[in-house]
Amino acid sequence: MHQNQFDMIIIGGGAAGMMAALAAAEQGAHVMLLERNAALGRKLAITGKVRCTLTNACTPDEVLQNIPRGNRFLHSAMSRFSPEDAMAFFSGLGVPLKTERGNRVFPQSDRALDVVSALRNALYANGVSLVQARATALLQQDGQITGVQTEQGERFFCRAVILASGGLSYPRTGSTGDGYRMAEAVGHTIVPPRPSLIPLETKDDFCSRMQGLALKNVGLRVINAQGKQIYQDFGELLFTHFGVSGPIVLSASAHMDALETESYTLVLDLKPALDEKTLDARLVRELNTHVNRAFHNILPSLLPRLLVPVMIERCGIPGETKGNCITKAQRQTLLHLLKSFELSVKRPRPIAEAIVTSGGVELSEINPSTMESKRISGLYFAGEVLNADAYTGGFNLQIAWATGRAAGLHAALASSQRSEFDESSN
Repeated sequence: MHQNQFDMIIIGGGAAGMMAALAAAEQGAHVMLLERNAALGRKLAITGKVRCTLTNACTPDEVLQNIPRGNRFLHSAMSRFSPEDAMAFFSGLGVPLKTERGNRVFPQSDRALDVVSALRNALYANGVSLVQARATALLQQDGQITGVQTEQGERFFCRAVILASGGLSYPRTGSTGDGYRMAEAVGHTIVPPRPSLIPLETKDDFCSRMQGLALKNVGLRVINAQGKQIYQDFGELLFTHFGVSGPIVLSASAHMDALETESYTLVLDLKPALDEKTLDARLVRELNTHVNRAFHNILPSLLPRLLVPVMIERCGIPGETKGNCITKAQRQTLLHLLKSFELSVKRPRPIAEAIVTSGGVELSEINPSTMESKRISGLYFAGEVLNADAYTGGFNLQIAWATGRAAGLHAALASSQRSEFDESSN
């Protein structure tokens, strides 16, 4: 082959792109990985708070249950490269793994960079050509992909292209929507991208007063504008200067399809381990035990320090009120707030702060078994550029591994068949 000619070119050196490159190279394909950053895996290196939630140790069906958009499309890829397969793959690359709460799988070292290094070393070992350049256009002729053009005007030619350029989250890692523009230019429909797994801004000014407070075990319900509960979860929540974040908030945001245009209410259960009857008995006991203590000195036995003044303000009981002076009606108001502490959602944080992007290339225009475009021959997709996203817990990376693997294997096979056809035609 000529210097600028390859069997296939993969655009994007993230999780999906590196997996696709390895899958294709293992089949003997001459592969080029085109990455705009100086280093591969920039986003992968910061996932899981730089620990890398590699996958989730569950069945393929359980993964699909944690994918609110695109789960039916992903059934084939996920069944062919399951979390068990992903774990075996990385163990085979020399990355010892461990499984923690929620079946989250991490490298034993707790270092995402170890995962990136293992993938990079495997790419070198398999002869993948790494080129630092920004792809700006797909080359085509007669309905067939023929190559890629870079920002500098250089052209690279190939029999297949895998578009694994990510979405719009964390643009400093290189996810700036290039893949959407290139796909649209060759006839694909782009579902408008929006943030998913994103912290939420609230209308309530008291959140900023509790900035830094993490509630480890809290219940969360999401209520839409029609008063219908659309999501429920339990876990950790963090108050910030703009509103709320934390794992359960991020997962909740994935269910707010109309987050930009519709109002939502978050309802917190601050005492999820106690039902209302048991909690009320606890309140009675606290008040009877501390009959002469001021209310603001009683609450710290029930709530974190930063939450106390906010609770006093919201329940309307003066902080100096003695325990024996608190009425049954006031106690019931406190009980209600402890079990149903409401926050009004204002809007999501900017899409640049999202863990993943919802939206992307329309899935009906892609073959779910091969990841190949139905619009143009020789174009494949993998990872976040697809209109598919999941909850937190390693599921989004599992999508990247499974779709990258499927795209790489099938693109290599198709490239090989096309090569044989070209040779027979000469």
